[in-house]
Amino acid sequence: MICFVISTVLCILGLIIIYWIHNQYHLDIIVTHTPPPANPPPISICIPARNEEKNIRRCVESALGQDYPNLEVIVLDDRSTDATPTLLQDIASRDSRLLPITGSDLPDDWAGKPHALYQAAAAARGEWLCFVDADTFLAPSAISSCHVKAVETRADLFTTLHHQIVETFWEKTIMPIVMTALSVGFPPRKVNDPKRRNAIANGQFILVKRAVYDAIGGHEKVRDQIVEDKALSEQVKWNGYRLIVADGSQVIGTRMYTSLAEMWEGWTKNIYLGLRDHPSLLLLGAFGATLALLAALFLPIWPLLGLMWYFKSGGWMAFAVILKSLIVWGALLYARVGVARGMGISLWYAWTTPLGAGIFAAMMLASAWKVVSGKGVTWRGRKYRPTAN
Repeated sequence: MICFVISTVLCILGLIIIYWIHNQYHLDIIVTHTPPPANPPPISICIPARNEEKNIRRCVESALGQDYPNLEVIVLDDRSTDATPTLLQDIASRDSRLLPITGSDLPDDWAGKPHALYQAAAAARGEWLCFVDADTFLAPSAISSCHVKAVETRADLFTTLHHQIVETFWEKTIMPIVMTALSVGFPPRKVNDPKRRNAIANGQFILVKRAVYDAIGGHEKVRDQIVEDKALSEQVKWNGYRLIVADGSQVIGTRMYTSLAEMWEGWTKNIYLGLRDHPSLLLLGAFGATLALLAALFLPIWPLLGLMWYFKSGGWMAFAVILKSLIVWGALLYARVGVARGMGISLWYAWTTPLGAGIFAAMMLASAWKVVSGKGVTWRGRKYRPTAN
């Protein structure tokens, strides 16, 4: 009877949690392919690049391939030690719209990416600034489409959640879990509601009015923030300007990481920085990670336990335990199939949910430990510790 009651409670809780988690991602504003506007204002695309030889050519050439007629592209080489500078010079020799800049040494009171974007913005002449990460690739109509939608929504800062390019098994297993977690942490409808303080921006693509950028102090205002995109969005929204997050999957794609090792290093760093900058989330994050890890371990064996009980004369109660476990599994698979379809990957990857959740939970726990222990993380040759604010 105890097992029957416990399974009933777990079934109810599981269905509630599955519904709640998968009901947060509401991107009501969708960017579609749109031609350039009449009399388009100048836009400056600013790309920070530090050791990006794998991505920089594709990124820059996609930026230069825009159908938007009034455009300049600025790439700030942030002290790269690979072939990034050589590749930039090669592209610039064939297209005068590209301005490659060699970044200066990082000052003590600055984080790396804000300093790079600060330098790029200082050289920009556009009425709008478009910050694009080096692992992000734009469709030819991306700038035109996003600018039109930004004007239509009266946005002062316009950012997108867009297509995540995933090709390997580990990308397809882990990235859907990560994107779901992000939607829970930052529901788009709350971000777009000017009456709420919820603010987030995706540093992979940010389009902001130059006048607004200057008014809030630009990246100099958030100079010491590693999660500079969120900090910038907070400055915009909390100072009374309009922040919009939209679905840009039709015109923008990003390939963040290509292997399990890269994802572990990158997401552990990202989670660590979020927990470090918001200590109040530390216990909540660790608690959530522990629950996710336990769920990842328990879900696969739940129906097996019921089956073992049934064959040991468990009767109708054992059968009910099996049925309830299958109901939860069915609800979970249905929800994850929707996520897989939205990310353009095989629906069979819904079955890898426990594995992906377990790895993501381990990333969260590892990040929390690095905050508590003071070990910090290393990213692109720079060390970040809990005390570095």
